[in-house]
Amino acid sequence: MKNGAKPEMKIFNYRRVPYAEIRAFSVHILTASGSFLAFLGVVAAAERRFVDMFWWLGLALLVDGIDGPIARKVRVKEVLPNWSGDTLDNIIDYVTYVLLPAFALYQSGMIGEPWSFVAAGMIVVSSAIYYADMGMKTDEYFFSGFPVVWNMIVFTLFVIDADATTALIVVTVSVVLTFLPIHFLHPVRVKRLRRLNLVVFLLWCVFGGYALLAHFQVPDWVRIGVIVTGIYLYGVGAVMQIFPALGRSRS
Repeated sequence: MKNGAKPEMKIFNYRRVPYAEIRAFSVHILTASGSFLAFLGVVAAAERRFVDMFWWLGLALLVDGIDGPIARKVRVKEVLPNWSGDTLDNIIDYVTYVLLPAFALYQSGMIGEPWSFVAAGMIVVSSAIYYADMGMKTDEYFFSGFPVVWNMIVFTLFVIDADATTALIVVTVSVVLTFLPIHFLHPVRVKRLRRLNLVVFLLWCVFGGYALLAHFQVPDWVRIGVIVTGIYLYGVGAVMQIFPALGRSRS
């Protein structure tokens, strides 16, 4: 120390808090929360509390609907390139869209023994193969083949109190359509007839919510509403595939 100069105080350069990374990772946590909702659904289904199970699945569907737009807004792929949101999303979707509904179908015994077991097996195997298909979406964001939304299918079967034959036919046809190049609607991302598609989807959700609040003891008009809106969502993609000009702007 020269000339009585005061010792220099060492200044630590603390790293700036990575707000962008924290924000982006929070979106992954939001997506992953769907796995906990699925776990709660498994517990409910194991105890045959199917209404509770579908409420948990409904919350999981809500999370699945909002995490994508949020992820794109905060640029998760750019901020956290080493963390695959697509892979995480597929894992959660398989559990909530496939595994849990298949378990509920089996646990309910809706189709009877041994066919409930066979139907559940067809669902989980065909869906696992579908998730490996890199071409599952078209350029217009239609799904190519039935998009394994078994949560909606099984829920509809519960609402309409389907008999064993009807349930088995619906499951078998949907499994076969998984592997055929037939278009199925993504109600949010497909631009053609988007407003109509969203209205029908929201109506289906309203009817479904009513059915849950009523513990599936619903009047005929609710069953009819679920069936009509469900058939529309199930088949409108194929209709637009057959008529490619349908819903396109003429300008």
